Amino acid sequence: MSKIVIVYHSGYGHTKKVAEAVLAGTLDAGADAKLIAVGDLDEAAWAELDAADGIIFGAPTYMGGASADFKKFADASSKPWITQSWKDKIAAGFTNSASMNGDKFSTIQYFISLAMQHGMIWTGMGILPSNTKAATRNDLNYVGGYAGLLTQSPADASPEEAPPQGDLDTAKAFGARVAAVTARWSASRPG
Repeated sequence: MSKIVIVYHSGYGHTKKVAEAVLAGTLDAGADAKLIAVGDLDEAAWAELDAADGIIFGAPTYMGGASADFKKFADASSKPWITQSWKDKIAAGFTNSASMNGDKFSTIQYFISLAMQHGMIWTGMGILPSNTKAATRNDLNYVGGYAGLLTQSPADASPEEAPPQGDLDTAKAFGARVAAVTARWSASRPG
């Protein structure tokens, strides 16, 4: 059973809701997975990240990039970077913002750069977007991410109201994909 840690920041609760849906997808796919909020990082949590087979990054997109709280975590990851303890782990990422676009790709690109600096193996969505005339807001991958999971919550919606069910279903599918890729990668690694 592969171990996956979802490390995330959520400013208002919407991104936490997405993280929980990603977690549900990883668990449904048979992974040993857990959530760690960046504000809860202690030595034990850092050890769990080091022991994980895969790490999924999550943060809201604020002002065109990952939230400052997530960035603080990323900067602190220089310790595992020095020892290359995350090298060859599976990596993936997700973000949420109020706008349909909201420069979300800048956050995903930041996660990819962080993963590449650690020598990790990036996993994208693996789900085609819902981009036909018949598509509805609750279809899988309606926001249209390829490199990572993109979700949207209106600025005036509470976490109880948003993101919409289609985005949460997409998050579960994304979690299941990352779990499957991690299991396949872990099984093929020597020793």
